[in-house]
Amino acid sequence: MQVEVYFDILCPWCYIGKRRLTTALAGREDAEVVWRSLELDPEGSPTAAEVIAQYQPGPERAAARVRHIQSLGEAEGVRLDLHKARPVNSFDAHRLVRLGAVHGAADEVLERLLHGYHTEGLDIASHEVLEKLGAEAGLEPSAVRRMLEGTEFTEDVRADERSARQRGVRGVPTLVVDGGPPASAIQDPGVLGRLLTPRSHA
Repeated sequence: MQVEVYFDILCPWCYIGKRRLTTALAGREDAEVVWRSLELDPEGSPTAAEVIAQYQPGPERAAARVRHIQSLGEAEGVRLDLHKARPVNSFDAHRLVRLGAVHGAADEVLERLLHGYHTEGLDIASHEVLEKLGAEAGLEPSAVRRMLEGTEFTEDVRADERSARQRGVRGVPTLVVDGGPPASAIQDPGVLGRLLTPRSHA
C-alpha cells in the first residue's frame, strides 16, 4: 500500500498530522509513505501566530485559536511555538526531504525540519540551517551542501505540486492512499486507520 502525503514544513497541522499518521500506521509493515511537496505561500515577516490572527475576528479569538492548535500539538507530543515560527520560503527544505528519501531517511529529515521550524523557530530557508538539520537527521553534510548549491530535486518538487493540482489537492496535510481520492491527514489516528484499512486488503 502506498500512502502519499502532501505537506509543507510551514504548516503546524502537518506536524500534528505526521504524528497522527505514525500512530495510525503503527505495526503496518505493508505501507510505504511517500512525502509529496506542496509549498504554502510564505507570508514574509509575520510570525505564524500573527498570520493566524489575520483570519480571526479579534485578538481574543486569535489567541484562543493559537492555544487550540498548541494543545492539539501537545496531545501528539509536539511543542508548537507559533509566536516564534516565522514563515519563509520552504522550497529548499522540500528538496532536502527529497535528498533524505534517496538515502532512506525522509521521515527523519522531515521530523527534524518540523521540529526545527515549529519548536525552535529556525529559519528553514537558510542553507546553513538546512545543512545543520540535514546532518542532525543523518545525512552527509557535503551531500546536503552540494544539493543546496545546485538544482537537484527541483523538478521533483515541481512535479509533486503539479500532481497536487491534477488531483484537486488544495491544502496540507492531504493523504492519498493507493492513488485514491484525497483526504485530510489531520484526522484522528482511528479515522486515519480506517482510511488506510480497506485498500490494504484489496
